[in-house]
Amino acid sequence: MRAFLIAILVCASLFGADADARAKGHPPASVAGKFDYYLLTLSWSPSYCEGHPQDMQQCGTQRSGFVLHGLWPQYRAGGFPENCPTRNRLDGGAQSVGANVFPSSKLIAHEWDRHGTCSGLTAKGYFELADQAHQSIVIPDQFQPGDGVAILTSTQIAQAFRDANARLSDQSMAVICSGPELTEIRVCLTKTLEPTACGADVHSVCRSSPVRASGAAAR
Repeated sequence: MRAFLIAILVCASLFGADADARAKGHPPASVAGKFDYYLLTLSWSPSYCEGHPQDMQQCGTQRSGFVLHGLWPQYRAGGFPENCPTRNRLDGGAQSVGANVFPSSKLIAHEWDRHGTCSGLTAKGYFELADQAHQSIVIPDQFQPGDGVAILTSTQIAQAFRDANARLSDQSMAVICSGPELTEIRVCLTKTLEPTACGADVHSVCRSSPVRASGAAAR
């Protein structure tokens, strides 16, 4: 009975701390499985490789377009949990799955430790879900890997993705750029991988003038 009462008090304390944190505009404590939605982040590999030519796994002879960067648990009010305490471990079986999901092995441990631990899933289950999320998004033809250069505004890039994915809306995605270069597409998904409105701090970061996506099969 005493243990039961202690458990109730602990839960009440955590709930109160979370409520207080939200009231002050701070994210709640990072607890595995306690989040609102996922942020799927797809990285434009040619832009990454331009600045990281030493990453031979991703940037060697293999030509890639958009690759999976991560599937990140998020809070709708802003912020995200990270490095959550969990009994789930990154074992050999999970690493084998991760090797088929991420473009380089260094991302496997990083994405699990920082983001996957907060999903409430096993490492293998998290990587499988990340792969499903990635596969659920159709990449527009002009952003398949190639020898061309796509020069578009962020609005046109977002429109291309909406045209290829009828369920996406302006509220469920963001276009991320670094100066004149396209770097990422971010898509907000429910825990069952349905497009959803993004949280308060997820928005496009791109200049208003056109940006380029080198290494694209642009038409």
